[in-house]
Order: sequence, then structure tokens, then C-alpha cells
Amino acid sequence: MPVLPSPTPWDFGSPTRWDESDDLVAIGADLEPGTLLAAYRQGLFPMPAGDPGDAPYWFCPVRRGVLRVADLRVSRSLRRSVGRFQVRVDTAFDQVLEACGDPGRPGGWIDDDIRAAYRRLYHLGWAHSVETWVNGELVGGLYGVAIGGLFAGESMFHRERDASKVALVALVDLLRDEHADRRLVDVQWATPHLTSLGVTEVARGDYLAGLPALLDVPLPEVFAGQ
Repeated sequence: MPVLPSPTPWDFGSPTRWDESDDLVAIGADLEPGTLLAAYRQGLFPMPAGDPGDAPYWFCPVRRGVLRVADLRVSRSLRRSVGRFQVRVDTAFDQVLEACGDPGRPGGWIDDDIRAAYRRLYHLGWAHSVETWVNGELVGGLYGVAIGGLFAGESMFHRERDASKVALVALVDLLRDEHADRRLVDVQWATPHLTSLGVTEVARGDYLAGLPALLDVPLPEVFAGQ
């Protein structure tokens, strides 16, 4: 089971005080495990402010991208691709994190502070990677944080066509248990790429209202035993 870290001393405030038109809801605090877990439990996630050492920004999108297990859409061509890859879980977390944080990627945002923070979460059993491999080579994957029935996806990458999509399909398959209808993959913001896979948007208020029940769901077996 995941190890509980020390509680955070930080308070992110009440959602009633957040700007209803702005995804950015807080600035400051730290990236210690207890702070990160408290943030996810309140519907927030961090991103770097821009300059190394600056306090992190905390987001809770006005329109949240989410994927329900039953909503996953797998096209015929993607289903054919699934068989090309071997899927592994938590065998190359650092490599996935580094690939997602490659500064050469368009829109890359993961900095050293974020890397260090999620490595700490991984070693405590809260952060996980789902990886796609071909002939022993890591070619795609994703990482995120699992709390109860929530998998908060942080980033994904691919070096071969469909490699990251297959990782997402594999993740959803791992969530298919007796609690599947109560599980949710949070993708932060919906994109055309993710929408094609079944991601939809929910209002911030609806996401936050459903979060307590979501967090009360038992962890999937694959993430409970690390």
C-alpha cells in the first residue's frame, strides 16, 4: 500500500474564493508529497511558474478533461496497434518521467522540481507509470497519481505511432474491476487527441462535487501493492 507522507502545512483555500473564469487558482506552497496529495484531493495540480526555484502554480480547470472507463473509444486501427506493444507498469518510471520532460518536445513544461517531486511520490507508492515497449525498448508511456478511484494523469509521450494511446488504453483496462463505474482518469484539459479517445469535459463545480466519493473508492489492485 502507498505510504502516507507528513501532512502539508499549506492551505489552498475554499473553491468559493477561486475565480470562476480562471484555471489558475493558487500560487505558492511547495511540492512535498503531502502537499501534492492534499492538492489532488482538492482538485488541484501543479505546474512550474517558469523560472527555476519559483513557487509553483496550482490549477483547477474551469472545464476539466476526464475519461470514464466506460467512455473509452478504441478505433479499429488503434485496436490493431495494441498487439504490437508490450505493456508494463512501474518498471521504468524515471525513464517515462524523463521522456515526458524532454525539453525538446513541443510544449514541454516539466522541470527539475516537478521531476523530483513525482519521483518522491513514486517511491512512496502514489505515482505510477504505464509503459509501452517494443523489442525491449521503451517507446511510449504515461505517468500520474492514483488516489482511490482517481487516476490523475500528468503527461504522456511516444516515440512510435500509437504508443502513448496504447498506454492510455492499457491504463483504462487496469481500472476495469468491480469498481470500474466509479473510477475516473483526470486528463486536466481535453484536447482533440484525447477527445477522440472518449475524453469529455465537466464543469469545475461538478468535478469538485464528485471528488469525495471518487477518493473513497478502493485503489485498483495493480496500484495497491507497490
